[in-house]
Amino acid sequence: MEKDFNLFRLVPYPLLFALFVGTGFSQLMWERNYGGAGYEVGQSVDQTTDEGYIVVGYTNSFGNSLQVYLVKTDSLGDTLWTRIYGGTGDDRGFSVQQTQDGGYIIAGFSTSFGNGSQIYLIKTDSLGDTLWTRTYGGTANEPWCSCVQQTTDGGYILAGGAYYFGDYDPVYLIKTDSLGDTLWTKNYGAGEGRFVQQTQDGGYIVAGSTGWDVLLIKADSLGDTLWTKTYGGTNLEYGYSVQQTTDEGYIVAGYSYNPYPDPYSQFYLVKTDSLGDTLWTRTYGGTEHYSDGYSVRQTQDGGYIVAGFSDAFALGVVYLIKTDSLGDTLWTKIYGETTYSSWGYSVQQTPDGGYILAGGAYSFGNGSQVYLIKTDEDGNSGVEDNNYSWHPPYTPHPLVLPNPFSSFTTVIGYEKERFILYDVSGRQVGSYWGDKIGSGLPAGVYFIMPEDRSFNPVRVVKVR
Repeated sequence: MEKDFNLFRLVPYPLLFALFVGTGFSQLMWERNYGGAGYEVGQSVDQTTDEGYIVVGYTNSFGNSLQVYLVKTDSLGDTLWTRIYGGTGDDRGFSVQQTQDGGYIIAGFSTSFGNGSQIYLIKTDSLGDTLWTRTYGGTANEPWCSCVQQTTDGGYILAGGAYYFGDYDPVYLIKTDSLGDTLWTKNYGAGEGRFVQQTQDGGYIVAGSTGWDVLLIKADSLGDTLWTKTYGGTNLEYGYSVQQTTDEGYIVAGYSYNPYPDPYSQFYLVKTDSLGDTLWTRTYGGTEHYSDGYSVRQTQDGGYIVAGFSDAFALGVVYLIKTDSLGDTLWTKIYGETTYSSWGYSVQQTPDGGYILAGGAYSFGNGSQVYLIKTDEDGNSGVEDNNYSWHPPYTPHPLVLPNPFSSFTTVIGYEKERFILYDVSGRQVGSYWGDKIGSGLPAGVYFIMPEDRSFNPVRVVKVR
């Protein structure tokens, strides 16, 4: 039996939360965590019509495998109910939205209901009880879904990718009716789709990656391509989030990754016009650490809010950046504990002018738990400053090439040594000799460590 490795040497920590009601604007500020004794992470959050929140992610606290995990809270972050969905395989929720009928639509992937991975779509009522489920994909490909949104006709649009579709791995788009029955599917060539939004003209904007550049696709209402754009430089750039802006252009967030000789990544923000032509780009974060952007939204003042992760402080924190309309930084905030790791995957501005963030944190239990943060308009959560200090960069690592990789990677000079691979939760997912590391695993972020632990973990990225 493989042993789990606690990547960040974590220990149980008492429950921590804060609640503060500001008097000036009546803005609620708090931090909450949700989960059991196992592993949970929050991937997506949406504010609901009752002024509470709905969060989706996945958990292994309530069974032997990962299951989709849905949490409904009130406006103070207190739990109203939780639900889990899935079978005996690996089931993960990546996107949630409240629907027009007051229920919820959830998308992700599942290995419980077919051969390999399939896109998993769940429609629930307002209490989280299942109304119907759908899976998409056949035996020739293994698709996954990272984003779902309800469309103006009451149906749904889903974006993701597939491990195999012909001779390449495509960006994948599915349009369904209100019952989840497929109306059409599209694939757009090699890459991966991370986020989709219906645009004002009834078409769609899709953000993702080619594997080395940010990818932006504009499609019409039938999914036919109107234009495709890529953005990036000499580094490897990944797109994770897009939103149409009030000027009918687009804002795209992700990160720019420099793999060698001293790896680092930075938040990467691209503003375009309505045709996808670049108006400006910005990067945030230094060149000695990892800072990854995962979610962006335009704010009420015409600027932008960007959420993600940075290991420049402590062992890793939720990193929030507020910019003006030109992408210039107005303020930054970090959240999490000084001796543990936290990260943010989803952000929205709330009607009171503050922000709601969802992600994961190791600070609050035996493993990672869903981490939900409500801030005021200045990013304050009501938790006292933890006196974060600048985290020294990791010592140089042996060179791992290629990184990112699609099939397997090699630790240069260590081909005959044994290495262990861990996922971002610190769970051991495989062991390899030095020349074919990562073969057979799905896309994602992993950490390589030699069996003798002679150097610190090396982060690698596997792309589809």
